Amino acid sequence: MAQRILCFGDSNTYGTPPMEARGPGQRFGRDVRWPCVMAEALGDVELVEEGLPGRTTQHDDPLMGAFMNAQPALRMALRSHAPLDRMVLMLGTNDFKARFAPTAEKIAAGIAGLLDIAASAEEAPRSPDMQITLVAPPPPIEAGLFRAEFAGAEAHGPGLAPALRALAEARGIGFFDAGSVISVSPVDGIHIAAEDHVALGRALAAHLSAG
Repeated sequence: MAQRILCFGDSNTYGTPPMEARGPGQRFGRDVRWPCVMAEALGDVELVEEGLPGRTTQHDDPLMGAFMNAQPALRMALRSHAPLDRMVLMLGTNDFKARFAPTAEKIAAGIAGLLDIAASAEEAPRSPDMQITLVAPPPPIEAGLFRAEFAGAEAHGPGLAPALRALAEARGIGFFDAGSVISVSPVDGIHIAAEDHVALGRALAAHLSAG
């Protein structure tokens, strides 16, 4: 039986290309997006792609809307797609926006809240054997279109992967540092290019297979 994998994240899970200008949302094809590349490499996977551009770990975004908060969205996804065999969770990039006064510790706390939801008495019984892999996103840089929105992000970005690694170890779940194999695009400082989607998908497939 195919394993059902939920990939839960933001625009880098959705497949938004690096942006030079604001405009209608674009999306890489299935042959590029990392969840699809990962699923293809794993084989016999029922893939659930749950990426929302702008999604945060814990914030009701005052500009983009309260629905950017991952907490209620995760509850809905866990219930809609249960039973799940795996969840691959990659969030945190949007929490680096200056309006959220970010720190690596604060973002890790937001991720911890999402793990609490997955482990709660309301959600855990729906997917009792679900394995979780926490993926640290590649650190943002201050560049291009989003430079002002992410002002100060470079100071805190490198601290997120160690904080999430420690969280994963404390919770006894899997961990993968995306920044060990890819980087954000210098075009806009937050999104990942096509070749990095493919590299991340293949690296995650190898990581999950080994684990």
